Amino acid sequence: MNDATNVFAGISVKSIPNLDAPPSYRQLQSDDPLPKIMLPSGHIAIHITKYEDVRHALSDNGFIRRPCNAQDGPSFLPTITPNELLLNNDMPDHVRLRKVIAKDFSAAGVNILREKVFERTTVLIDAMLAKNEPADLFLDVLDDIPSWIDCQLMGINADDRTYYRPLTHVIQIADSGDIPDLLRQFWLVYDYLTELVEGKRPCTSSGLIKKFIRDREQSDPPLSDKELVGILLGILIGGDQNILTVLTKIVYTLLAEPRLWSTLIENPHMIPETVEELLRLIPLGTISAFPRIANEDVAGRWGVIPKGSVIYADAFAANRDPDVFANPLAIIPGREAPRHLQFGYGMHNCMGAALARMEIIAILETLIQRLPNLRLAVPAQNILWHEGVLLRRPVSLLVKWEL
Repeated sequence: MNDATNVFAGISVKSIPNLDAPPSYRQLQSDDPLPKIMLPSGHIAIHITKYEDVRHALSDNGFIRRPCNAQDGPSFLPTITPNELLLNNDMPDHVRLRKVIAKDFSAAGVNILREKVFERTTVLIDAMLAKNEPADLFLDVLDDIPSWIDCQLMGINADDRTYYRPLTHVIQIADSGDIPDLLRQFWLVYDYLTELVEGKRPCTSSGLIKKFIRDREQSDPPLSDKELVGILLGILIGGDQNILTVLTKIVYTLLAEPRLWSTLIENPHMIPETVEELLRLIPLGTISAFPRIANEDVAGRWGVIPKGSVIYADAFAANRDPDVFANPLAIIPGREAPRHLQFGYGMHNCMGAALARMEIIAILETLIQRLPNLRLAVPAQNILWHEGVLLRRPVSLLVKWEL
C-alpha cells in the first residue's frame, strides 16, 4: 500500500455527511436463524447480507423476479412496472432479451463514447468558469453529461430531454405519496419510447434504437415492440438518472473530504481504482436489489430456504461484509478483495456498468485536470438531498475554485 492509499485508508465513508440513508425496510426481531425484514409492501422477507450468500442468491435461478411484479406482490416500489422490463424477467426470457444488446454495453462497446464525454465535460466546465463564483457544479456540469451521452448512444434528439427528464426523475424517486401521478408520468415516458420504436418520433440511424430494431430478429422469437420499449426504458433512465446519481455522490464525497480530492490531484492514476472503491461503498438509493421469491427449495450456506419464501439479497450490506472487505468502511483504493456488487451479480447484473465506469472516470479526470483547486462553497452537512427509493443524491453542489 503506497502513501497515497494510506491517506485514503484513514478516512471512513461514515465521516461523509448524509451519504448513507436509513434503509427502506424494517428489521424484525425473530428467533429464526435467518434474519427477517418487513418490506414497504408489508411482506416479510429473508434478509441475506453476507457477500458469498448474496452472490449465491443473485445467481441462483431458484430465486425468481416475475412474481414480485404483481399487484400486492413483495416490493420496495409503490406500484408495479411492465413485465417487459429486464429486471422483471427470469430465465430463459431474460437471456433472450439481453442477447441483442450485450455487445453494445461491453467495455469496448461504450469506449467509443469516451472522447465525447471529455469534450462535453470541457465545454460545460468552460461555461461554468465564465460565471461568478460560487457556481453549481451539479446544475452546470454533472446534470447534463449522462443524459447527453445517453442521447448520443440511443440516437434521440438531445432537446427531448426537457420533456422526458423531469418525468424520469420522478419515476426514480418513486414517491408513494401520489401514486396516480407517478403512474401518469411513467406512462408518458413509456409512450415516448413507444413512439420512437414505432417511428412516430425521429431518431438517428446510428443510434441504439434503430440498431435494436434492425437486430430484433437475432432473438428467438424476434423482439416485440413492447420488449424493445422495456429494454430501452432501462437505458433511458439507468443511463441517465442512475449514472448521474452515482457520479454526483462520488464527486460530493471527494469534495466533502478534501484529503481525498488532493490525493487524486497528486495521483491522477488512482482515479479508476478510487472510483471502484467508492462504487463499493456508495448506495444508489435506499435499496440495492429487488426482492425475489424462491421458486423451489433453495439450499445454501443458509440451510434451506423453502419454496414460496421472499428474499432480499442485500448487495449494499454485502459490499461492507467485514469477512470479505477488511476494515470495510475505510476508503482503500486498490484493496485486494473480490469485485463489489454495486452493479449486481448473475443474470440481473447491470448492463450499464461499463458505461457508468467510463463516464465517471472520464469526468473526474477532466475535473481534476481543469479544476485542481475545486472545493465546496458550503459545508457538506448543509447540502440538501433528493430522497428517493431508486435514487438519492445532492440537489446541488455549490463550488468555488482558484485558477
